[in-house]
Amino acid sequence: MQGPFLADLASAGFPRESIDTVLCTHLHVDHVGWNTMLVDGKWVPTFPRARYLMGRVEFAHWRDEQGRDDMAAVLADSVAPIAAAGLADLVETDHRICDELSLVPTIGHTPGHVSVRINSQGEEALITGDFIHHPCQIARPEWSSTADTDPREAHRTRERMLGELCDRPVLVIGTHFAGATAGHIVRDGDAYRLAV
Repeated sequence: MQGPFLADLASAGFPRESIDTVLCTHLHVDHVGWNTMLVDGKWVPTFPRARYLMGRVEFAHWRDEQGRDDMAAVLADSVAPIAAAGLADLVETDHRICDELSLVPTIGHTPGHVSVRINSQGEEALITGDFIHHPCQIARPEWSSTADTDPREAHRTRERMLGELCDRPVLVIGTHFAGATAGHIVRDGDAYRLAV
């Protein structure tokens, strides 16, 4: 079974076998759903030669969680087959992937949530993952998504990250932002906003 994403990847000249690293900011279904694909009734790794980087804390939390049948299903079809194939690398929340890529702990949305810092040719960007779901949370960091595991910690993380990013030349790339998906965090009175 091959979805439109995989067909687009292949038509752009990227066969599945050419992907060598997959990074999961956290283990919610919308961030791990393409880890695997259903082939002859069995979930198999989508990218068979890739190392799948998953947070050690994140993995342990959801593996041991007993009260979330939805997460048990996600682990069963999108995470466990990766581990069973020996392709999962459990990493710390501040893991350095290479000179240009490193993880930033942004917990609260989930217990081991990370964002991705990119440094290249003197410029910097940050892929948010889900520590901010919508630009309104830049102005109102106390607003939490219903998907936040720990809303108080998620709020503290947003406050900390907004303070660190404010008025710096860091391109912030919102994973779930609709419309303009990237910009810079700037002060707006006593709050912050995304300058596109």
